[in-house]
Amino acid sequence: MSDLSVMVVGCGDVGGRLAKQMLAKGWQVSGLRRSVGQLPAGVQPVAADLAEPSIPQAWPQGPLDYLVYCVAASQHDEAGYQAAYVDGLRHVLAWLAERGQRPRRLLFVSSSSVYAQKGGEWIEEGAATEPEGYSGRVMLEAERLALASGIPASVVRLTGIYGPGREWLLSQVRQGYRVAEEPPLYGNRIHAEDAASLLAFLLQADADGKALDDCYIGVDDDPAPLADVVAWLRAYMGVTEWSDEQRVRRTGSKRCSNARARALGWAPEYPSYKEGYAAILAGKA
Repeated sequence: MSDLSVMVVGCGDVGGRLAKQMLAKGWQVSGLRRSVGQLPAGVQPVAADLAEPSIPQAWPQGPLDYLVYCVAASQHDEAGYQAAYVDGLRHVLAWLAERGQRPRRLLFVSSSSVYAQKGGEWIEEGAATEPEGYSGRVMLEAERLALASGIPASVVRLTGIYGPGREWLLSQVRQGYRVAEEPPLYGNRIHAEDAASLLAFLLQADADGKALDDCYIGVDDDPAPLADVVAWLRAYMGVTEWSDEQRVRRTGSKRCSNARARALGWAPEYPSYKEGYAAILAGKA
C-alpha cells in the first residue's frame, strides 16, 4: 500500500482510467470533474467547474504529492480551448498556492496538435512547434504555463486517442469511408488505456526517483498511413461496399515517435491499431 496521493483534474475517460490504474497501485486518488457521480469507485470526489476562480469546497486540505491536468474542452473553439487549458490551469495553480500545496510533479496532458509538420516526417519531442490552428497555439500557451509554474512539470503530448466510445473511424469504415492512398496520410493514435498507462508510468517513475524529461509524446508503435488502417478495418469487419459520399478531408501527415517514453521503460498494451481495434470490436477494450 502506498501513501502517495494524486489529484486528477479532468477525471473523464483517460483521467478515469488513470485513476483506476493508480488505485490499483495503492495510491490515494482525488478526481475533479463537474459530475462526480461518474467517477470510478474509490476516487475522492472533487466537484468543480474550472471556469470558476474560487477554490472548490472539496479541494483536499492536506499534502498533495502529484497533480495530473487532463481536461477536455467542452467547447471546441478558441475561447473554449483557452478556458479549459489556460484559464482552468491557472485556477488550479492558484488553488494549490492557496492551500500551500506543492506537488512533487505536475503532468500536463497536451496534444500533438502543437506540431504542424505534414510531409510524413518523423516527429520527436524536440521537433519544431509551429501550430497553424488555434488548438495547437492554445496548447503551447498552456504547456508554457505548466512548465513555468514553479512546480516540476512534464507535458505529455497525446496523439489521436481511440477506444470504446471513441469509434468515429469504425463508423466511417462501416459506411464505406474512402481515403486517398497517395500521398500517404500518416496518422498517429494511442488507445485510451495506453494513454492512461503512460501517465501512470510517469507518475510511478517519478515517485521511484527516476529523472523525467519535460516532454513526452504519447503514441503507439505504428503511425500508419490512414489508407492502410481503413483497408485493414474493412477486411476485419467484412465491409465490401464503398461510398462515394464519405471522403477524408485530412491534410496533415506526420509520424510521431514514442522512443523517449519507451527508453524510460513504458510500452503500450496495444502497439498498433490492429491490436487496439480488434480488442474494441471484440468488446475487450
